[in-house]
Amino acid sequence: MAGPATLKKRHWGLITSFLFLAVIPFVATVGYLFTVAEDQYHSVAGFTVRSQEQAGANEILGGLADFAGASTASDSDILYEFIQSQEMVQSVNDAIDLRAHYSQYWPNDWVFSIWGDATQEDLIWYWNRMVGVSYDSSTGLIEIQVKAFDPQTAREISREIVSISQSRINELNLQAREDAMRYAQDDLEESVELLKNAREAITEFRTRSQIVDPETDIQTRMGVMTSLQQQLASTLVEYDLLRGTSSDNDPRITEAQKRIEVIRDRIAIERRNFASSSTETGGVSQDYPSLISEFERMTVDREYAEQSYFAALTALESARDEANRQSRYLATYIKPTLAEASEYPQRLVLSGLAGLFLLLFWSILALIYYSIRDRS
Repeated sequence: MAGPATLKKRHWGLITSFLFLAVIPFVATVGYLFTVAEDQYHSVAGFTVRSQEQAGANEILGGLADFAGASTASDSDILYEFIQSQEMVQSVNDAIDLRAHYSQYWPNDWVFSIWGDATQEDLIWYWNRMVGVSYDSSTGLIEIQVKAFDPQTAREISREIVSISQSRINELNLQAREDAMRYAQDDLEESVELLKNAREAITEFRTRSQIVDPETDIQTRMGVMTSLQQQLASTLVEYDLLRGTSSDNDPRITEAQKRIEVIRDRIAIERRNFASSSTETGGVSQDYPSLISEFERMTVDREYAEQSYFAALTALESARDEANRQSRYLATYIKPTLAEASEYPQRLVLSGLAGLFLLLFWSILALIYYSIRDRS
């Protein structure tokens, strides 16, 4: 028969290690949480970036709705990063003395407090501990949870975060509106200058050629040609009638012949004028095909300049309408709450986690010890 089991040296070592590595740290942690750690209150706020969905009259009539700007999703991304940035911490600290509040229980509650001479970098690290930010990229919803040692301060910090975030969205809106107005104004000035040059070119052409409209002028000349052709035909008929009823010495026949020659010479001169640049024959110092080509080119330039001017003017009116209203704003769907009871630190949860991890830590060390002992 085997004798009764007794505790040996290695067993006492295992119990001692369990006592010092698991039990005593667990008791110290529980004691700290329930006797030293100060109560923390939390405030919750939720908001998202919304945009104006109503389009202005110029956007509807001109089809310029695509110039609205960036999407609200990118603004939410910017805001999510901004809340965790150094600029946000500095802005909130200027309004609410974060160091004074969070260091009031130092060094007693050294785990959940910050030291009074903490640097800016230390304060940012501590900020990320006390301010939780959750962001849903699919919906653009941002929710913040602020912890402080009293409920009023927690709510004030939440309100300050919402206010500073609203100011940042307003700054982004203002910058976008100013850029849109500046670009639209620059485009309008360029189109005005283009239209001015096009109209000055047409005025210079009319002054140089003394023709208001080449098309109207050529129609007038064609009317003269038609009239001369009719007079020539009538004179030829009269001439043929005189030859059939009079002798060759009849003065009327001679006069009809001279009239026919004059009309034919005038018709020839008018025809040469269409392609002549000589002013001696009644031309305009430039042939008509070149005049018409030059005038049509300047007319096309003027029409393009006018269309560009109207488009730039419409874009400017659209940008002005957009500037007159806030295109994006911060919609708060959860206003900063005021806690009535302390929920942090979560003493029971932290105690359970501490006991679990201490037990696992001691178990791993014991297994390592026995593994090395058996191998040796």
